[in-house]
Amino acid sequence: VGLHQVLDMYIGESEQKLHRIFELARKAAPSVLFFDEIDALAADRRDLRGSAGRTLINQFLTEVGEEAENEGILILGATNAPWHLDSAFLRPGRFDRLVFVPPPDQVAREKILRIHAREKPVVALEESAVAKKCEGFSGADLRAVFDRATESKLEEAMKKGKIIPVTGKDLLKSAKLVKPSTRKWFVSAKNHHPPAHHSGFYDSTLKS
Repeated sequence: VGLHQVLDMYIGESEQKLHRIFELARKAAPSVLFFDEIDALAADRRDLRGSAGRTLINQFLTEVGEEAENEGILILGATNAPWHLDSAFLRPGRFDRLVFVPPPDQVAREKILRIHAREKPVVALEESAVAKKCEGFSGADLRAVFDRATESKLEEAMKKGKIIPVTGKDLLKSAKLVKPSTRKWFVSAKNHHPPAHHSGFYDSTLKS
């Protein structure tokens, strides 16, 4: 479930959309509901000034509450800012299990590079060497490396009138131009950790 499938400009419509999504999952049980960017739908109510956002959050709490008939439904959510979630969502029976997903390691980066290389004019990929130079890169960062390398070949390809393949050396050059976005995230996570430290939810993040 993406934000565009829930949020609506008209008052009360977002709550109705959210309810219909849960009703669909209940009718299709056993089922899995996966909410992307869940912090936008389950934000801390203390941070909200308007009543519209609070109403949506209250509706979400109702849908995942003990009174709701969610037998056979696995409810998951992804967020880059777990510290912005309303504490009511972290109670037992709701989103009570937090799993920290770190940036891809060397092996995972190699696999991601091979995926990006599929059906593209790439020769001498040398994914091991490229992955080693991309420590801390996210999947999106690795895509940016590929995009930059591809763009660097476009002008040459247009001049020669033929496809010029991307090589591992091209990717290594591009990697120097892309900064890993995960570093800013870790700084943000550590800055938000002190007030949430008592819950112990983010200890795995600090260890990373």
